[in-house]
Formats: sequence, C-alpha cells, structure tokens
Amino acid sequence: MKDKFYQYIQDLQDTITSKLEEIDGKAKFQEDIWKRPEGGGGRTRVIENGNVFEKGGVNISGVHGALPKAMQSYFKVGDVDFFACGLSLVLHPENPMVPTVHANWRYFEMYDKQGNIVDSWFGGGQDLTPYYLFEEDAKHFHQICKTSCDKHNPSFYATYKKKCDEYFYNAHRGEARGIGGLFFDYCKASDEMSMENWYDFVTEVGNSFLEAYVPIVERRKNLQYSDEQRDWQEIRRGRYVEFNLVHDKGTLFGLRTNGRIESILMSLPPNVQWRYDHHPKPESEEEKLVKVLKKPVEWQ
Repeated sequence: MKDKFYQYIQDLQDTITSKLEEIDGKAKFQEDIWKRPEGGGGRTRVIENGNVFEKGGVNISGVHGALPKAMQSYFKVGDVDFFACGLSLVLHPENPMVPTVHANWRYFEMYDKQGNIVDSWFGGGQDLTPYYLFEEDAKHFHQICKTSCDKHNPSFYATYKKKCDEYFYNAHRGEARGIGGLFFDYCKASDEMSMENWYDFVTEVGNSFLEAYVPIVERRKNLQYSDEQRDWQEIRRGRYVEFNLVHDKGTLFGLRTNGRIESILMSLPPNVQWRYDHHPKPESEEEKLVKVLKKPVEWQ
C-alpha cells in the first residue's frame, strides 16, 4: 500500500503543478529534491511571483525510521518504527478576490521491531480560505467535495465537513480559518472499509482537487481590486499564519520528526500584516466574511 500510494502522489503532484503553471502563465515551479538523514526524503515544488500565484507549494514526501520520542507520546505507543508519505499543497494568489487553498492526502504505517505492520491509516482533505466571500464559489467547492464523498459513503461529506470546520478553527480568535471543505484522519480498516476502500476514497478526493479549485481561480483572477482590499487580504493571511504555527498537526509533526524546515513552512504567505485590534467596517464585504467565519455555514 505504501508503494502504491507514494506512486499516486508523485503522479498527482505532476498533474497539479502542470495545470497551475498553465493557469499562471508566467511563473514556473522550482523543484528541490531533499533527503532526510534518518530516512526518506521528498520533492518540494514552489511557485512564486506569478501572474496569479504570489506564492504556493505542492510538496510530496516519504519519510521513515524510528518514531521520535515526542511522537511516541503523541500516538501513545512504545519504541516503534514508522513510514509516512503524503502530498501537501498551499496556494496564495496575488488577487484578494481569489481564495487561498490548502490540501493534503497522506498515509501512515507503524511497525514493531520485527518489521510487522502494527497500525496503518489514511488522512487528508482540502479546504478553502477566501478573503472576499462569493457564495457561488463556496457552493461549488463544497459540491465537488460532496460528490467525491457520495461515491463512497453518503455519510462521509457531512461527517468530514464537520470535522473540517472543527479542525481549521482559531480558538484564540473564535473564528474559522476559512470556509472549510473536508478533513479526515485515522481512516483505518474496519468491517465497512478495507484499506483498499480507503485508498479509493482518498484518491477520489485527491483527483477532485483541480475540479474544485480551478474554476474559482478562473472566475476571479482578473477582477479588479484596491490597495485597501489587498491590505485586508494580508491581515487575513495573518490569521492563516496563526493557525499553522499554533494549531496545525502537520506542522508540528514535521518539526518533531526533523522534517525539512523550508518544506514545512512553505505554507506561510510572503506578505502578511498584523494590525492592532483591527475590525472591518460594519456592513462591509469584509465584515460579511467574518460573520461567516464565526459560525459554520451548510453550503450543501
């Protein structure tokens, strides 16, 4: 399974980066191949200063070795070995009318000292972080998520949409990071779902990413915007940074397993503002977004 899924994410990385370069029309992805001293490595691809994308990354990794002590405590296990692979992407567009997007699809195995698999699971999801709320875009993104889920289990969309709303939440701000999507983790074999079934589901979601995001980019990338709207985008990006550095499990896992810092922090936007006690004007488009972030919306 690990070889099968790692091949899948390599192919998916190629598909996604090719399409994004086509949309941008100017910038190309810079590629770094890196090795992890303890075992494994990855392929980082970053795009910067394009016509559409100010900064973005589409990264894959496959790392293995002894599970660090900090992660043993986190997973409540003893001295075990592990393998983890996944694709993680974040795209920060230049135009504040185009939303930031994040997605991740991953697979994890644990082994005893004889090399036997003692646990394995899939995880992942995709979520949207707009700076200006276009309900048409929100409904489209969530419809694609729901369609992918419905092919495998009619309860998946509602379950994983709720988990996404709960996970991507800045508790210290009392607001969501964005308008959600899907979030699933610890997807393990059961009477209802084999690991092959989970593979089919996770790859279904991965394959849907471009269909979920590209039409939104195409609709919004040429809209006009003001300096004030750009300021708002950078203020909201600050909330994105706060979530990733304070709450995000993937960031913490990477830091605790001696991951590659440049790849881990690739998700951070290049231009950000933190203004003291900033509040949007009443009845403004900016306030409209914040109200939605205070209480999750059922887009489907």
